[in-house]
Amino acid sequence: MPPVGNTQHDATGSDSTPRAYFIAVAACSATTAIATPLIGHLDLANIVMLFLLAVVLIAVRLGKGPAVMAAFLSVAMFDFFFVPPRFSFEVADAQYLLTFAVMLVVALIIGQLAAGLRLQTEEALIRGRRTRALYEMARGVAGALTMEQVAEISCGFLRDVISAKTVLLLPDENEKLLPLGAVQPDEKPWIEQVLAETAYRSGLCADLNAAHPVGYFPLKTPTRIRGVLAIAFDANGTAPLREHRELLETVASLIATAMERLHYVDIANRAQVQMMAERLRSSVLSAVSHDLRTPLTALVGLADSLAIAKPPLSGQHRETAEIIRDQAVRLSGLVVNLLDMARLNAGEVKLRKEWTPLEEVIGSSIKLLEKSLSGHRISVRLPPDLPLLEFDAVLIERVFCNLLENAAKYAPSGSPIVIEARKVDSAVVVAVSDAGPGVPKGQSTGIFDMFVRGARESAKPGVGLGLAICRAIVEAHGGSIKAENCPEGGARFIFTLPAGTPPAVEAERP
Repeated sequence: MPPVGNTQHDATGSDSTPRAYFIAVAACSATTAIATPLIGHLDLANIVMLFLLAVVLIAVRLGKGPAVMAAFLSVAMFDFFFVPPRFSFEVADAQYLLTFAVMLVVALIIGQLAAGLRLQTEEALIRGRRTRALYEMARGVAGALTMEQVAEISCGFLRDVISAKTVLLLPDENEKLLPLGAVQPDEKPWIEQVLAETAYRSGLCADLNAAHPVGYFPLKTPTRIRGVLAIAFDANGTAPLREHRELLETVASLIATAMERLHYVDIANRAQVQMMAERLRSSVLSAVSHDLRTPLTALVGLADSLAIAKPPLSGQHRETAEIIRDQAVRLSGLVVNLLDMARLNAGEVKLRKEWTPLEEVIGSSIKLLEKSLSGHRISVRLPPDLPLLEFDAVLIERVFCNLLENAAKYAPSGSPIVIEARKVDSAVVVAVSDAGPGVPKGQSTGIFDMFVRGARESAKPGVGLGLAICRAIVEAHGGSIKAENCPEGGARFIFTLPAGTPPAVEAERP
């Protein structure tokens, strides 16, 4: 497709090539040759009309410059070849001077009007072709599936329509602008990184390069600036950019809109895939857990019956029975965790909130894990004015059990485990600290995901569900949970619960 806006005419619609002026001279000469045999048959006033007609045709076909030259040349040829005395520029009758003046003025006016009409016609045709090409480009980027396709379509449009070289500069994860795709070696010198960064940061078209007509148009969307469109012309000077600025801003807007659409399509696709994966995982966990729960319960019961069998088992057999029971209990706990995680993800758990003292739930949790916590010193630090909290006691007990079990699992034997709580604004902040190895670097958030453990290969039992269950329960209560490393070493798990407005408790009468 030839460049839509690339013509050989100047801003006045004039064809400035030497060939155009040669044609104008030839047209005037031809008019003289045609009119010469008509001397004696036509009045000089009618011959003037032939020259005016030639000027009009030259203006329509070649533009203003050749028409102006044709006007002066027509007056000169009419005077030299037709006005007595012929073949001389002398004028026998002074009235012909008025004829020359009127002829010249009329020729210039007609030439100007005709050239203007020609220019308007050409501009209308150019606008029509450009609008059609812009429509094709907009339709192309609207259906593009990748950023590479958007860049190919838009850069091809600007190359074909206005003969411009273009490069899309997109930010990386560090907000540094990098060209999309491969950049040709001859394109690198005209890309000014500083100007591109200026356009990206400010959201405005950057100043033009002094050596080349280069512009940097920010790709603005309602949410953010997604990159920069760098444009360069082969011609010297900045006229092409000023001439096509509106078109370039429109193209930049279309590219930005396409980028925004692709961004949200990508987010929607990833969310849908993640949702389907979570749904499938929850369904599998629920189905498998239901099938395993019954035989595990029976296995625990059979192991207990072996321990109280008559006559009593020998020492080695009794130890084997206890190991079977412990492993069955651990596996049963894992199945319970799987079921709870599946229910929490499916939103099937209904909270049974009651106003409860936090120390009661902490005490019951420590009592349940008495065997696991036997090798650690448990320290509970609660202020005396800690208010009642409205929560599901059974689920919050699970949170404390999982956090305490996690601390006992990773902290060295004999080390302290500290439980603290304090009221901060409209929430109660609870922290469980240990003296273990701490949270691995970069996993303070991801450690709460399902099947994620602090160490990928570890001799510690577990599959990485306890902390995920804690997060699901705490968030269901309207709180939040996070993990951090203590300054003195070890990990600290902090979660919040809404304080609410507890009911008034009447003092006991003596």
